[in-house]
Amino acid sequence: MKNVTEVTSFLPKGFTDSLELQIILFFLFLAIYLFTLIGNLGLIVLVIGDCQLHSPMYYFLSVLSSVDACYSSVVTPKMLVDLMSKNKAISSLECAAQMFLAVTFGTTECFLLAAMAYDRYVAIYTPLRYSGSMAPRVYVPLTIASYVGGVLHASVHTVATFSLSFCASSEIRHVFCDIPPLLAISCSDTHTKELLLFYFAGSIEIVTVLSVLISYGFILLAILRMRSAEGRRKVFSTCGSHLTGVSIFHGTVLFMYVRPSSRYALNHDMIVSLFYSVVIPMLNPIIYSLRNKDVKEAMKKVFGKNWFINKVYFQSKY
Repeated sequence: MKNVTEVTSFLPKGFTDSLELQIILFFLFLAIYLFTLIGNLGLIVLVIGDCQLHSPMYYFLSVLSSVDACYSSVVTPKMLVDLMSKNKAISSLECAAQMFLAVTFGTTECFLLAAMAYDRYVAIYTPLRYSGSMAPRVYVPLTIASYVGGVLHASVHTVATFSLSFCASSEIRHVFCDIPPLLAISCSDTHTKELLLFYFAGSIEIVTVLSVLISYGFILLAILRMRSAEGRRKVFSTCGSHLTGVSIFHGTVLFMYVRPSSRYALNHDMIVSLFYSVVIPMLNPIIYSLRNKDVKEAMKKVFGKNWFINKVYFQSKY
């Protein structure tokens, strides 16, 4: 048997070795990250500060914003450091922690999107029973269950991945510790782990996507029974943003994880995984705010109030 040295740290290769391109990518991803934090944290502040947004729908939206902010923070800061640093190494423990947190927040978002679809179904299909059906005793456990599901799913994959041997190479063709690029450099038999990834991720996708489709099937029936054009317009405005977010997120996740391992192409996977871990968290505040009348009214109140306070302060001072 050959003598092998167990890998204790990993080296993310990133996009390019060109210094000029690395500087451009640094400022690009820095801008995306700052916009992500401002958008998601701002949405959380709006929901907390405006009493008209104290409803289950906006409660779920604020939780989704917190998940997006955390999800982006797991990936982006280390990537920004790597773009401007010569030492890109990450220890096995740090790599495991990054994978665990990334999978946790990604899976939690899947479950939250399904819970938000159920909330819209109850609000539109049975509006008279909405306050009782979506009381805190319902939506708080749904949120907790989403996080628990994310933690359990992440625990399975993190333990399974880091129980493999890494002895051939420490270079990851990626910008963070994701599952497929780590499987690609393992010197163990990864067939069982690939099946585990396929079936676990596939099962979660099937359950959450079916929940969304069933909820929106009932919503469609409720829309067809509506006689008011204004009522239909309001339903489309509140549900359209959620459907857009669900389609973008699940589309990228399905492409990334629920497919045979023979179709993995790490360069393409790196771009796709960055899309759902870095870009989508930035897009969600935009998607859920632009067509939402209540959020726009809350923003007008906040910015209008601050403008009035600043004007009074300026006049009193000068």
